[in-house]
Amino acid sequence: MEVIPARVFNILYVYIDIAWLVFLLIILLWKKRYIAAIAGAAGAILYFLVDYGIFHLALGTRTVDGASTAALLLWLSISYGFTNFAWIWLWLDRDRHAFEWSVLIIAAWMATALLSQSFGTGFQTISIQRGTSSYHGVMALLLFAGYAILIISNLKNRAVPERKINILWILIIGILVQFSWEAVLLITGIRSMGIMPLVVNSLLETNMGLPFLFLIHRSVMSRYNENLTAK
Repeated sequence: MEVIPARVFNILYVYIDIAWLVFLLIILLWKKRYIAAIAGAAGAILYFLVDYGIFHLALGTRTVDGASTAALLLWLSISYGFTNFAWIWLWLDRDRHAFEWSVLIIAAWMATALLSQSFGTGFQTISIQRGTSSYHGVMALLLFAGYAILIISNLKNRAVPERKINILWILIIGILVQFSWEAVLLITGIRSMGIMPLVVNSLLETNMGLPFLFLIHRSVMSRYNENLTAK
């Protein structure tokens, strides 16, 4: 059975979310988490290339009703691309305030959804959805390839404990980031397609990129501190 992630929300949701993204960027810059902010910007670009370029233009699986497709998907890509990648980066940093960052982000997602429902009655309604059957197999292959790289690295370095990669930690990050926003969408009624998108997407979609993002993070942070000063 194909999993079809769909959402229905009003345009006020978009406006509130943009305000939240600006707030998050200000907080990251204030705390000098510059590389996390750069990672978020890179994530936004990547999400847009995939969502608009591949899902919409190439595969035709992404549809938008009630708004400009390009503009709406640009916002959506910035919203989740920036937040997810910055959040993941902070977790990979083992930031001592990772719990506070996590609560801030999840609470903001919840507040954005519920505020838009409480005060957005007169605003235009937007509905979006995408099919997944044409690419979930490729995502599963990338998931396997990424974790296989980490597992083989650990097997090669089994005699050097300090070089062992904490795969469980990476797996937890990969699942919980997507699970958090999928759960918020489901709880607030924006996503009303049952629990299958929550389960499948949490295990697969963000998680498939975590091994590769871990390797990028390790390479970057071996050269720079989070405030962009050289090590």
